[in-house]
Amino acid sequence: MRGCYLGVDGGGTTTRFLLVDADLHPLAEAELGTTWFPQVGIDGAAAVLEQGIAQVLSMAGADADTIQMAFFGLPAYGENAQVARQLDTLPQAILGHARYRCGNDMLCGWAGSLACADGINLIAGTGSMGYGQRGGLGQRAGGWGDAIGDEGSAHWIAVQGLNAFSRMSDGRLPKGPLHAIVRQVFALENDLALCAHVYGDAVGSRTDIARMAALVLAAAQAGDAQAQRIYQAAGDELARIAIALRSALAFAPGEPVPVSYSGGAFHAGEWLLAPLRNRLHAAATEFDLRPPLHSPVMGAALYAQHLARVR
Repeated sequence: MRGCYLGVDGGGTTTRFLLVDADLHPLAEAELGTTWFPQVGIDGAAAVLEQGIAQVLSMAGADADTIQMAFFGLPAYGENAQVARQLDTLPQAILGHARYRCGNDMLCGWAGSLACADGINLIAGTGSMGYGQRGGLGQRAGGWGDAIGDEGSAHWIAVQGLNAFSRMSDGRLPKGPLHAIVRQVFALENDLALCAHVYGDAVGSRTDIARMAALVLAAAQAGDAQAQRIYQAAGDELARIAIALRSALAFAPGEPVPVSYSGGAFHAGEWLLAPLRNRLHAAATEFDLRPPLHSPVMGAALYAQHLARVR
């Protein structure tokens, strides 16, 4: 069992764990809740990591000593230096060794979608951001959090949908399928009762709000013009991240720019991909939007193997 690699892909909604052998064949997988420290705290993140690592090791019949290298992609890592130092110490207490690296979960999406090759990955999960590499240079854009940005994310899509519902209720917009879908899903006696599902104790967390993006997708599929405009705007916003990264990474004119994607918002398929693709091609024909090669959690394992080779 020696030479195993552990990949951990944290997110605003779930954290995934993958243990692979030296040939990157999966040995065990697990999925638990978020490790987003602004929501669960350092202790909460540590508990998720400890439980997930224990699960995959138990399923594989292995122990922590068999892990040659691990990579922990954690949401919001690097945005608070003091917290990053705390997060850096968590795995050693669990693994009992220092053969690991912590970083932002954006690295998982990039490493998975492009197999660690030059290019840009767009993340649209609970939050949104982009990360790319070219010639050893790495650069990020977006990822400012829902209070500042996170445009194009599931949370952002959901908030735009809730806003459209409120306008439909008031008569500021014509009622479309979105209005009926929200009323039905939440069994609202009156429209204002939606506030009880968004505000107050134990409701309306960032994760809970992000899950409501599914209602906007259902409305778009049902022909709701406002919901369709929300997805159009989301694709445009994500394209702007890629356009900014192309410039920051100094891709030359005429040089192909691979772009891939990861995150739950992309479960919307062409509702999100079509406006993203159109906006990218309008900006530069060199953009090459392609499906991800691997999942972000496999990307974390790939990156762990990469780290083992270069350290």
